[in-house]
Amino acid sequence: MASSAQESAYQVDALIAQDIDAYLARHQHKSLLRFITCGSVDDGKSTLIGRLLYDSKMIFEDQLAALESDSKKVGTQGQDIDFALLVDGLAAEREQGITIDVAYRFFATEKRKFIVADTPGHEQYTRNMVTGASTADLAVILVDARKGVLTQTRRHSYLAHLIGIRNLVLAVNKMDLVGYDQAVFDEIVADYSTFAESIGLSSFTALPISGFKGDNITAPSPNTPWYSGPSLVEHLESVEIDAEADQAKPFRLPVQWVNRPNLDFRGFAGLVAAGTIKPGDPVRILPSGKTSTVARIVTLDGDLDEAVAGQSVTLTLTDEVDCSRGDVIAAASAPPQVADQFEATIVWMAEDEMLPGRSYWLKLGTQTVTATIQAPKYQVNVNTLEQLAAKTLDLNAIGVANLSTDKPLVFEPYADDRTSPNKELGGFILIDKLTNATVAAGMLHFSLRRSQNIHWQPTDVSRDTLAALKNQKPVVLWFTGLSGAGKSTIANLVEKKLVRMNRHTFLLDGDNVRHGLNKDLGFTDADRVENIRRVGEVAKLMTDAGLIVITAFISPFRAEREMVRQMMQPGEFIEVHIDTPLSEAERRDVKGLYAKARSGQLANFTGIDSPYEPPEDPEIRIDTTAMTPDEAAELIIKRIIP
Repeated sequence: MASSAQESAYQVDALIAQDIDAYLARHQHKSLLRFITCGSVDDGKSTLIGRLLYDSKMIFEDQLAALESDSKKVGTQGQDIDFALLVDGLAAEREQGITIDVAYRFFATEKRKFIVADTPGHEQYTRNMVTGASTADLAVILVDARKGVLTQTRRHSYLAHLIGIRNLVLAVNKMDLVGYDQAVFDEIVADYSTFAESIGLSSFTALPISGFKGDNITAPSPNTPWYSGPSLVEHLESVEIDAEADQAKPFRLPVQWVNRPNLDFRGFAGLVAAGTIKPGDPVRILPSGKTSTVARIVTLDGDLDEAVAGQSVTLTLTDEVDCSRGDVIAAASAPPQVADQFEATIVWMAEDEMLPGRSYWLKLGTQTVTATIQAPKYQVNVNTLEQLAAKTLDLNAIGVANLSTDKPLVFEPYADDRTSPNKELGGFILIDKLTNATVAAGMLHFSLRRSQNIHWQPTDVSRDTLAALKNQKPVVLWFTGLSGAGKSTIANLVEKKLVRMNRHTFLLDGDNVRHGLNKDLGFTDADRVENIRRVGEVAKLMTDAGLIVITAFISPFRAEREMVRQMMQPGEFIEVHIDTPLSEAERRDVKGLYAKARSGQLANFTGIDSPYEPPEDPEIRIDTTAMTPDEAAELIIKRIIP
């Protein structure tokens, strides 16, 4: 007997043969459901998707022939078709029989279109699972009927719920390997229900399936007469999507592009993230707070009378207000919030651990700002949901921390509406400034109260006035190099020569600062980052006072030196690399530190067991093997005082 999916496929084939235009029109207006498959290793995620593609007739004849051939060569099902090979495209995946990267596949039934993401089960690739889940409306959590609920089952369920997926399907797979035993199914569902309740998951749909055999995939299976619910495809076709919930929210349009083709047109293009908008509606531009009224809703196909969430449009306004990429056009009566300090949940996705105090690019919607993360308040144990003390976050760790941005951020709490998360203005990613690699994903909880209570207090005496009184241009001479390179010696000479020239200076030396301001910091990577951040803030205040600031710090990381550069006015940060080979610095060993490091008495010592990242393009480079300290000092002074 043909399944309902097969009957639908036959009907579609007939319609295509009779009227291709009618078929395309009907297909175009089908709703789209994005979902992911996730769970532990070998739970059958790829096999399930392969079965869905196979049963929905989304495989060409040549693909089917290749699949049958590959199944015999590298398959795991003997002479039977290995459906997982339809999805596991990487050579390493086929060799190991596992999923490594996220694989996206499209298929359709008579009622709906689908984009499914096959996400890896290994803990090592949890970050890939987060990537796949970020755009999903539904998650299929697979559980091997022989193994039950495992650590990754809990981890992926927690992450899916955290990201805001409210439609969860518990697919108890490989029921054929346990004889379709209802008791096994009921025990797994009861176990998962207990966990689901602990994470605030109020409901889910449980199905007994066999991805390999096809039980309860497209039609009810005779092997599970005790199960009376829908098949997986029937559930996917009928589940409600939260698109209407987004339309019910207040209007939000993050501006992606300012369209100015000529002097007579100025429009603001973007995707409507929430709500609806009509010509004549009052709007507010954030973060500036300026107000205006919508004049037109422009599209390629002509003006619209109304735009709704999910549409890409260009708005024109009745007033010439300042609005650019990254700004948000919102309903005037219900605007989102603006702040620069937040609490957030962070999912760390980089191999290197998070360094509190380091600055990263933060992308939220169309906004890009610099963000600094504080040490985590706690890390979440996804098995027990305990809140554990943590100084940092490692790969795949989930924690809660405060962060601050260098500019006000237009945002909404990610989980403000539990039925439809504010992904566009509440979810963000962090990007390493040097490598441009995505290191974390996060969800904003709320703005910190202090960010609302603290405002910049203007002063009447400007930094230019203070500099003019001293008859000099403020500048930061940032000396960096290995321990023993000669930074302090040359910096001291530079200050002495400048003072003789009646210049107003201040020398910040690495050792001296650690006696007071930074006496609470050690020498871990995180403490080194915080050490330089604090010194950078002090140096900035001193340049505001009109001083020539000289700093002598190893400052081993490029990211932190770049962070300090960004704090200063353009041209006021001069990086001076005291370039001394490690062998020469160690030979000098004035303080005996290298000897202690080599003997194991001194840990985290730069150049021995802690890295030093030399400047790639410093303003000044001093080769101490070819220049005396006095010559170096003269060269540096000529650079800032012609």
